[in-house]
Amino acid sequence: MTEKERMVCGELYFAYDEELKRDRQRARRLTRLFNGTTEEELAYRTELLKELFQSTGEQIFIEPPFRCDYGNHIRIGDNFYANYDCIILDVCDVTIGDYVFFGPRVGLYTAAHPIDAGVRNAILEYGRPITIGNSVWVGADVVINPGVTVGNNVVIGSGSVVTKDIPDNVIAAGNPCRVLRPITVEDRKYWEERRREYMER
Repeated sequence: MTEKERMVCGELYFAYDEELKRDRQRARRLTRLFNGTTEEELAYRTELLKELFQSTGEQIFIEPPFRCDYGNHIRIGDNFYANYDCIILDVCDVTIGDYVFFGPRVGLYTAAHPIDAGVRNAILEYGRPITIGNSVWVGADVVINPGVTVGNNVVIGSGSVVTKDIPDNVIAAGNPCRVLRPITVEDRKYWEERRREYMER
């Protein structure tokens, strides 16, 4: 297997492989162009993101600045929004569903390093994929660690460090992040009433 194939499969790999360097340079160029755009260049921003990522939905909006390792291991669904300073280290696949919203300074990190210093100092790394379901709100300053899956219809509280999978239909927060409570019918009724009041203004 090539170093790139090893990386994407979650095996130990050498990060300074020439193919990987070229892929990272591509991502640096596209993110540099994206981060240099102005608020009048929304169509160009979207064009750059669609070139950078493996796939996206129709509607995708990221506030600059944005950083990633490769971009071509990131799949994003429809109606995605990320606020300022989002970082995605995509040495493995990152899959994000539809209607996912990120607060400022959210970090998704598939990259990991060996615990043993000797192996780590040999510049060998590995990664684990991250998956985020549909209709997820991730609060500001949240870190999602390698190998984590976040279910559908989840709210992750600000400042959380997500080290383990989060099931569907819950509010979770903390360091380490843990489930606080389910999202209930009462929650839906409350917010539907707030929406009705808004629409009747």
